[in-house]
Amino acid sequence: MKSIWEKYKTEGAYDELMHSEFQPRRVSHGLCQYLNSLNKNDIDKRKIAAELAIMEMGISFTIYSDEGNIDRAWPFDIIPRIIDAREWRVIEKGLKQRLTALNCFINDVYGEQAFIKEGKIPGEIINSSKNFRKECVGMKPRHNAWANICGTDLVRDVDGVMYVLEDNLRVPSGVSYMLENRVITKRVFPELLQDTDILPIDDYPTQLHDMLSSIAYNQNHNPHVVVLTPGIYNSAYFEHAYLAQQMGAQLVEGSDLIVNDDDRVYMRTIEGLEQVDVIYRRIDDDFLDPEVFRKDSALGVRGLMRAWKAGNVALANAPGAGVADDKVVYAYVPEMIRYYLNEEPIIPNVPTYLCSNEDHLAYVLEHIAELVIKPANESGGYGMLVGPHALAKEIAAFRKVIQANPRNYIAQPTLAISTSPTLCKGRLEPRHIDLRPFILQGANTFVTAGGLTRVALKKGSLVVNSSQGGGSKDTWIINMENA
Repeated sequence: MKSIWEKYKTEGAYDELMHSEFQPRRVSHGLCQYLNSLNKNDIDKRKIAAELAIMEMGISFTIYSDEGNIDRAWPFDIIPRIIDAREWRVIEKGLKQRLTALNCFINDVYGEQAFIKEGKIPGEIINSSKNFRKECVGMKPRHNAWANICGTDLVRDVDGVMYVLEDNLRVPSGVSYMLENRVITKRVFPELLQDTDILPIDDYPTQLHDMLSSIAYNQNHNPHVVVLTPGIYNSAYFEHAYLAQQMGAQLVEGSDLIVNDDDRVYMRTIEGLEQVDVIYRRIDDDFLDPEVFRKDSALGVRGLMRAWKAGNVALANAPGAGVADDKVVYAYVPEMIRYYLNEEPIIPNVPTYLCSNEDHLAYVLEHIAELVIKPANESGGYGMLVGPHALAKEIAAFRKVIQANPRNYIAQPTLAISTSPTLCKGRLEPRHIDLRPFILQGANTFVTAGGLTRVALKKGSLVVNSSQGGGSKDTWIINMENA
């Protein structure tokens, strides 16, 4: 019988499961041994079982294209990604540290601006950020937590060190896929999960609801929490509906809510108006309130900002939190940790060049073919250039784009991000991956046990976003202390 590991090569990047050829890491030894005991027919059956489960559960995402919106089944690889719980405890501590500092920074930006006044960050970076909302100056959300839900993207370099690639603080998505990946894996490998000490993740909806309840301004009753969605045509609508259902909260659109003359938010029901205390909004700032932001928005709620500023409704994430989502601001997070917490960063940033800095710009333009260039406020892998994989004409065009608006671009070295065995046409091949854990902050701080591992399904690709042809894996945090 041919081994599923036949021809598997780990060269050129840190592999999450294999230490070297045919040598699994200690934490993944059980999984590798189990997979090696399966024949191709066994693997094919499990792959088909996963695909049927995805169709049965209706797990999908939407791709926007010139031809229209396309709903696709969620691309899932059945081979999990594994991390030792001892390493994870350090990562978890680092993620809590990072979000705490980011919330201190956002609170400061809309308050005293001490970080700016003391020269820790140029004021122009904040003033020119499209996510800085002057309407939020002077606001104080409960617990000073502006970014209540954060999805931080982590990558591991060839040296085995985990780095923060970026922070997603506006409307981070993907947690529902993390949860559903585990459900699918339980169907595919029930016997393996039963025999492995994997940290659970199914408490996330409860943790999310508890966090949302903790930020309500009125704590004299059980807060009424709703999830505000742009509607069924949004690419993350599956997640909006899923999380609302799992929390036992109503899923609403802007037209379901109204702000009355008392500056309170109410939900329309067949029995009349019901006051809403907390809104988990999955709508960008620009569309949140046509009274304040985009006048043509039909997705938000007129008067919502008035209600929020009056302390009558809590919004998660708070408007204006995206000022710290800017990839230029990302470069200053290590200094934020030192400044606000008097600590050294536990998880390092990827080295970053700011094109708004003349010296950095000169270096970037000279070495652009070696670097990854990212716009400050795009997401989903759009608008970026991966220099080593780009054509000469693409590089030339991007040079002009950067020079026309240097504030809008950063550059980072092209990391040899880690790989994980991925099922490709019946055999295992290494594919590059990242990891998006989810951090909640309200009265307390909570980190998921692992997160959404995204995988670049195209051979050699570093782009893991589902909109760019990526998929995902279940992430196992394994407790080895009793192994």
